[in-house]
Order: sequence, then C-alpha cells, then structure tokens
Amino acid sequence: MTGAQVIVLAMPVFLLAMALEFAVGVVRRRNTYRLNDTLGSLGLGVMSQVADAFGTLFKVAMYTLVFQHLALFELSPSSPWVWLGALLGYDFCYYWLHRAGHRVGVLWAAHVVHHQSEDYNLGTALRQTSSGFLLGWIFYLPLAVAGVPPLVFGVVALIDLLYQFWVHTQQVGKLGWFDRWFCSPSNHRAHHAVNDRYLDRNYGGILIIWDRLFGSFVEEDDRDPVVYGTRAPLRSFNPLWANLQVYRDLWLDSWRTRAWADKLRVWLKPPGWRPADVAARWPKPAFDLAAVQRFDPPLPARAAWLAGALFVATLAGLGLFLWHVHRLSLAEQLLGSAALVAALWGIGHLTQPRPAAAPAPQPTRPVTR
Repeated sequence: MTGAQVIVLAMPVFLLAMALEFAVGVVRRRNTYRLNDTLGSLGLGVMSQVADAFGTLFKVAMYTLVFQHLALFELSPSSPWVWLGALLGYDFCYYWLHRAGHRVGVLWAAHVVHHQSEDYNLGTALRQTSSGFLLGWIFYLPLAVAGVPPLVFGVVALIDLLYQFWVHTQQVGKLGWFDRWFCSPSNHRAHHAVNDRYLDRNYGGILIIWDRLFGSFVEEDDRDPVVYGTRAPLRSFNPLWANLQVYRDLWLDSWRTRAWADKLRVWLKPPGWRPADVAARWPKPAFDLAAVQRFDPPLPARAAWLAGALFVATLAGLGLFLWHVHRLSLAEQLLGSAALVAALWGIGHLTQPRPAAAPAPQPTRPVTR
C-alpha cells in the first residue's frame, strides 16, 4: 500500500474527528468552526496532497540517493530499535526544520500556509503547504547518512505527521504530565499564536522535550489568551494566493532593494525583516495585537451550498486520484492535478466576496477554554 493510499483511508477518520469536535463545541457553546475558513483549510490540505503526488517522488529520490552513496551504516529494518531510533531521529530533525521554518524567510514562505487560519481546530491540522517539499528534505538527510532505510524513513515520517493531527483543537485542555513531555493541544495552541509571549515557540512534532532542551518552550497561559493567525494576515480564501503570498512579498523586497547582499538576505533573514531602503520607501504598519481583526466575510446561503457541494465532489476526486496516482501516466497526473486545483480555486472564489462587497473585518475573540 502506498503512502497516498494510507491518506485516502485516513480521510474519513479526519472528517469524523472534525464532526465530533464540532458537535462538542456546539454543546459547550464554544464552537471553533466557520464554513468559509474550514473549506479554505481543507482545500489547502487537498492541494498539498496533489503537490505531494509529485513532491514525494522528489523527496524519496533525494533521500535514497544520499542513503545509497553516503550512509555510514545500513541499519536493519527488522530491528524494533531501528524503528524507534528512526522515529526519535525524525522527530528531532522535524524540530529543526520547523524551527527554521519560523526563522528563515524562504522556509516561512512555505510553512506560513499552516498558520494563516485565524481559527484553530482539527481542520487547521489539514491546512498544509504545497511547496514544503522543495527544501524541507534537506533537514532529514542526517537520517540517510546514519543508515535509516528509505522504507523506515517513509513510515516514521507518516507516523509523525498523523500524530500532529489531534493536537489542533481548543476542546482539550491541559493534560498535566503529558504536556511536559509531548506536543499536546495546549503546547501547540501556543505555537499558533501571534501574541508576543508565544511567538515562535513550541516547535516539537511528537515530543516537546526538544523545545525544553533548546530554549524554545513556552507554557500556555490563560491570562494571555491565544490569538491565532499570522502577523501579516492572508485575508483571502484563494488557495493559490495562500501558497504564493509570502513568496511574492520576498521577491518584491529582493527586487526593490539596491544592495546586492540584501537581495539574498531577504530570503534568509527571519520573517518580517526588510532591507532598510525598501522599508523606507514601502513601509508597513507595525503589528498591534489590539488591532487584530478576524477575516470573516458573510457567506450567502446559495454560495455556501455550492461551495460545500463542490468540495464534496473535489474530495471524492482527490480520493480517486491518490488511490490510483501511482498507476497514472505523467500526462494523466498533470490533468487530474489541474482539475482538482481548478475546483479548489472555484471553492475559494465562492467563499470570497468581491472587493466592493467585502465588509469590515470582525474583531478576533479568542475562545475561552
């Protein structure tokens, strides 16, 4: 069974878990879902799976190449200790990739997609980038050099990814001792915050001990309720724009600056860094938490039904595509991908008001747990 087919089998589980979370939120009167934002997050998840149909081949090829030619050992996949060590090693490498994704501009341009939602729920977990495969594979090459076989690497990567689904919820409070060792809902809520207290913290995938060891841990504090999103908000439900926004901003700053060194620094410096000459000519307002406003345009009933129906059809199409993608020709893969992306663009268009009709944004009110 391929990794893509595993994702297809997991899709009903994801949707059932989201339905349960929604029901719990309604009963508690702490609903964390909005249709427009949820469709946006799920659409980006669909697009990421379409991209992975091509990106996974690239990542596996690079990993296998290093494993075959540079591995110091060749560890046996029959040993349970190899699997456990590989999972720990993968989680360690993921920590540094995730940390770099918040501290290096070009890596943030890919990772930002996961943080753009101004809600926080299990749907947010599925909101993934379509361009992370371009550079993310580099951080896992130490495992190839250490002799972790590609099969073992692929399986532990899937385990690490699937674990992180459940921590994206506001319906589970603090968990005591578990929070001290593992990435948990409380720890990961803090990670998704734009508040000064929480910014760029809690990068762990399965284990939170990496953050405690390397000084990036912060505990969620009820006295400082989490505000979700990014400091340069997307303000759109267009999945293509969600993936391109920060790349476009980096390219513009790199093009506009006169200093050749700054043309490179733009891509390598932390998010928000801008060359002095560019910042002077094209200033941006400073971030103000008190002024944060949620992007929540009204969604007419007809548009909601159309967007929902189109998404159901798109999800069915994704399932068929992923189940059979390894048997399709390149032309068929490209055609299927284009059809799915076009459908996702249509969903975004239905949930996105025309500029003249866009209402004033609503204040963000953190959900009280």
